[in-house]
This record gives sequence, C-alpha cells and structure tokens, in this order.
Amino acid sequence: MTSATATAKTPATPAKPKAAPKKKGGQIEINFGRKGGQPKQFSKKELIGVFRGLSSMLRAQINTADAIKYYSQGLPNKVMADALKQIREDIGAGVSVHEAFRRTGRFSEMVVGLIQAGADAGQLHQAFSSLAARFTSELHFNKALRKATTMPAVVITILSGAFIVSQVKIVPQVEEMLKSVRQEPDGLTAISFGVSHTTQRIWPVVVGIIVATILVIWRSEKLRNTILGLAMSKWRLLRTLIMSLRQMTFLSTIKLLHANGINLAKSIRVSANSVRGTPFYHELREAADKYENSGVPLSTAFSKYTSVDTQVVHMLSIGEKSASLDNQLEMLSKMYEEDAENAMGTFTATVNFIVLIIAVSLIAAVFIGTFLPIFLMGPKMMQGGLG
Repeated sequence: MTSATATAKTPATPAKPKAAPKKKGGQIEINFGRKGGQPKQFSKKELIGVFRGLSSMLRAQINTADAIKYYSQGLPNKVMADALKQIREDIGAGVSVHEAFRRTGRFSEMVVGLIQAGADAGQLHQAFSSLAARFTSELHFNKALRKATTMPAVVITILSGAFIVSQVKIVPQVEEMLKSVRQEPDGLTAISFGVSHTTQRIWPVVVGIIVATILVIWRSEKLRNTILGLAMSKWRLLRTLIMSLRQMTFLSTIKLLHANGINLAKSIRVSANSVRGTPFYHELREAADKYENSGVPLSTAFSKYTSVDTQVVHMLSIGEKSASLDNQLEMLSKMYEEDAENAMGTFTATVNFIVLIIAVSLIAAVFIGTFLPIFLMGPKMMQGGLG
C-alpha cells in the first residue's frame, strides 16, 4: 500500500513518453501554465466516450480493471490512455476505484463522488452511464448556446468590417471622382461624404475601445456577472434561459449524487462546482453549510441563502415532508431542462431576427455610402466631363 501511495503522488509520470525529449514530455505539456502543477481535467466530450465504454463492459460482467485495460488499448488519445493505465495500476495495487480516478487529477470531484457512490452500491456501471448521460445533456445545451451567439457575432463583425472598409477606402475614391470634374456634393451625397469623414477619424478609436472592453469583460468574472445580471434584469427571455440552464445543471447534479448514496450537504457542495463562476456557486456552498451545521431544513436554507426560483423551494419542501426528495429533484431537473429547451428556441429565433435587422442596416449603409453618390451625382459628373 505504501508503494502504491508513493506512485500515485506523481500522476504525470505515466504520461511521459520514454523516447521523447524532455521538453515534449507529458509532465511539461500537462502542467504548462497551470497553478500548482495540476494536470488539466478531461473535457466532457472525452469523458462521454470513456464512461459509455466502461459502462457497457461492466454491464457485460467484465471487472473494472480489465474494462479499463481493454478500453485504453489502442486509444488514439494518448493522454487519456496514460491516465487510464495509471488508474488500472492503482486499482491493481489495492487502491479503491474512486481514489484511483482522483489521484490522476483529471476528474472533477463530482465525477469522483459519483464513482465512489456507484462502487459502494455495487452499481458502478450505472454511475458511468449516468455521468455519460449528464455530460451529453450539458454538451447539447452548450452547443445550442454557442450556435445562437457565435454565428451572429461573426456575421455582425464581418459586416461591420465591410462598412468600415467602404467608408475608409471606397467612398473617398467616389469623392475624388467628383472633385476631378469640379462638382460639389449636395443633399444625401454630402451627408454620405460627411459620414465617411467621421468614420475615417474615429474608427480606430472605436475598434480599440470595443476590443479593450471585450478583453476586460473576458478577464473579469465579477464584471461579466454584473453585466449579465443587468441584462437578465432588463430582458426576461434571457433571464429565463440562464436561470433554467443554471438550475437544471446544479439540480441534476444534486439528484445524481444524492440518489447514489452521497449525503445531501456534500452533494450540494459538489454541485456548486458545476455552476462555478456564477452567483449560485457561493450561494449553494453557504446553503449547504447552513443545512449541515445549523440544522435548518433544506428548503429553508435554499430560500434564505440562494436566489433559486420559488418553485424550487416549494418542491424541496414537499420532498422533505414526504420523504421523496430524489423524486422532486428529478422532477425539477426535467422541468428546467424543458424550460431551457423552449427558452433556447425562442432566444435563438429572437437573436437571429435582431441580427437580420443589423445585417440589413449595415448592408444598406455600405450600399448607400458607396453607390448612392454615384447615382445622384452621375448627371453632374457627365456634365462636368463634357464641359
């Protein structure tokens, strides 16, 4: 046991290729830029395949060590293969399954906790299957949210760039053409040229401010939460979507852990990690502490120390009184998943409509700024040329 423990304290060692130069070795690659030398956790997409594979083999009565061995053989992801190899070696040395997963440093406490609960209950295959299903659902919503926001941002950025180019490069050429035939702009043409002059003066400053603002927001969690909170307070659809996603995420995690034998306070603390970076993170941890240390009912702790919907508090209260907390948590998780699906569809349609309006406006601005002066001043240019 001493040898196994000593081996487990250097999780990056198995990932280091023997024939590779040191600068390309597993430890430097894993630990680069991470505090405390902690290895990077696997993505949800990577974990879905692993947990599905292990679950299917465990259902076929293959023991855990062999299932991990068979899955890791020939695995294209070498980092994953090395981590699974380390887990298998630790299990062979007598380390418990959940502790072997924890020692790699590549799995979250939620994953480790559910694996522990599944192993203790003799339902490890069910734990792996539940984790795969949970991560699949999260990826579905993440993909939908990215699709709803990324493409509109790209379209607006490209069209904004086209507008700037037209005002800085093309419109001045049209203006020079008018000057060459000694014609003065009037009416809409003068306005178009005025917009071009203003754009030429301010576009570097405006673009710089926008880029700097994006960087500041990206780096400041507090500022992001402040802006998002303000937007949620002004736009009801956005609040419904964000709150549904957040509550679905931590409620499904609590249900997943508690249903597999993990005590409620620990389940809440672990679920808080799934909404890290949001106000719910600190609220849930405080509610768990009050529930565990002060003896207040769970519904009371959620009501006083979190900003969850009143429906959550009400159903938790019913679950406590009727000893059906797991059922209520499952019902709430499904309810908010449905709410998130509906809100996501409405949000996507709304954003697409807004983007369409902006796109039409920018295209119209490019057309008007570039071609309208030519159309309006065409006769004068011809007269000037003949004169």
